[in-house]
Amino acid sequence: MAVRIRESIDRLPAYRPGKPAPADAFKLSSNENPFPPLQAVIDEITAAAASMNLYPIPDARPLREALSRLYQVDHERIVITHGSVMGLQQLISAVAGPGDEVVYAWRSFEAYPLLTQLAGATSVQVPLLPDSAHDLDAMIDAITENTKVVIVCSPNNPTSNIITQQQFDDFVARVPDHVLVLLDEAYIEFVQEPTVDGIAAQAEHQNVVVLRTFSKAYGLAGLRVGYSMGDPRILNAAFNTVAPFAVDNIAQRAALAALESAGEVFARVESIADQAADIFEELTSRGVQLPKPHGNFIWIAASGVDPERVQEVLARHGIVARAFPEGVRISIGDPKSKHRVIDAAEEISRLS
Repeated sequence: MAVRIRESIDRLPAYRPGKPAPADAFKLSSNENPFPPLQAVIDEITAAAASMNLYPIPDARPLREALSRLYQVDHERIVITHGSVMGLQQLISAVAGPGDEVVYAWRSFEAYPLLTQLAGATSVQVPLLPDSAHDLDAMIDAITENTKVVIVCSPNNPTSNIITQQQFDDFVARVPDHVLVLLDEAYIEFVQEPTVDGIAAQAEHQNVVVLRTFSKAYGLAGLRVGYSMGDPRILNAAFNTVAPFAVDNIAQRAALAALESAGEVFARVESIADQAADIFEELTSRGVQLPKPHGNFIWIAASGVDPERVQEVLARHGIVARAFPEGVRISIGDPKSKHRVIDAAEEISRLS
């Protein structure tokens, strides 16, 4: 008799990474930071390699303390994770299991259904509004006695919409206190206008945990470093769901170096945001309907246009984008790629 695999694991949907690009094209399918690693990060990684025979600091205390100083948050309210995706998995697994429900907007981050199923819980997907924003009222209506977690993604991946402070305040006030609210802010550094303050939200509400990452703005996607902030009791439970030493020493030190290079980091962030604004203007001026971008990507919704056809047009212009049933996400990449996306705009506008 063959070894039996847990049914919930056997039925897990595979995570689809962004497609690679041919040598003559740009890969804009994974929301990666297009800039090379910071020199300070490279130097720190080189130095850290000399101690790779030693275990990393289990609780990443120096990095937690650096984030504590940056955000004026007690370090006990911060936990370092193997990317923010692992933080999501830990938090969901800490509070939800078989028979429980996890509510989130859809379409949103592709890992949400996978992580929910991995915990043995049930996904409750709430459709987005016509403008691709979260339908927060419908999400409240979807909460039942079985709901353990509600996830809000701002900016939302892949649509790039943001939640305002008032919207979030009104939403949290209506969520039962025993339901964990996860505020996924993986792209928060790219936002150029007022939005919900996740740092303040986790301090004001015992059931709110905010998640952020070094993968996007800080360009450390290959090292996998994220962090969660919230009630220490919740974070400690989540921390206990994974094996020790989840974040290696090289990753911890690279994240510290990136924090210390904030000026250079945010100059790059501003450049990426400017590119997104340029592409948005060029597409909308040609009649292509899309939400204002707030992350390092733009979103062309499937309303009136076939995502597969948009993807094909972009491919002919040397752009590999990410197509979903609900639309196409185009990451902001090398500045040279911007002109190819703009060149494709006229053809895309004729698809509707």
